[in-house]
Amino acid sequence: VKLGMRSIPIATACTIYHKFFCETNLDAYDPYLIAMSSIYLAGKVEEQHLRTRDIINVSNRYFNPSGEPLELDSHFWELRDSIVQCELLMLRVLRFQVSFQHPHKYLLHYLVSLKNWLNRHSWQRTPVAVTAWALLRDSYHGALCLRFQAQHIAVAVLYLALQVYGVEVPAEVEAEKAWWQIYTMDTEIP
Repeated sequence: VKLGMRSIPIATACTIYHKFFCETNLDAYDPYLIAMSSIYLAGKVEEQHLRTRDIINVSNRYFNPSGEPLELDSHFWELRDSIVQCELLMLRVLRFQVSFQHPHKYLLHYLVSLKNWLNRHSWQRTPVAVTAWALLRDSYHGALCLRFQAQHIAVAVLYLALQVYGVEVPAEVEAEKAWWQIYTMDTEIP
């Protein structure tokens, strides 16, 4: 939030972080340095460039809320160099595959079509869209983004949001297919 990152670069940073630790040992690298480098690299990949200095200052404030801001001394420059070197290491470990397909565009499409499908009253009285977006953001705390296709994650968070509020999709009982199979043919929800 303090860095002003949009949701796609944040999702890319989380995916890079999780993918890196799937390829390496968690004990071998400092997770905080990897996190800062993931943010730095994601900013480049998603064309929302962030200054290394801003990443360091925000991270320092987050990890040391009552501490003083970092001075531009040798420690600061060592940390900055570490982030840049770590970025190169991460690119090598990930074999330069740092572009990902995220569920955001699918969820947006599914929400728009579902809004037109549902009656206006049930859509307006329940925050299905807000809940689905929150669930999608929360899904990046774990490695779901690596285990499942983007379309499946989008359908799953939408399904869960509908279930939370008890919203029924019209004609679901009479339909040949469940509503989520219209969006993704190969998805099964018990």
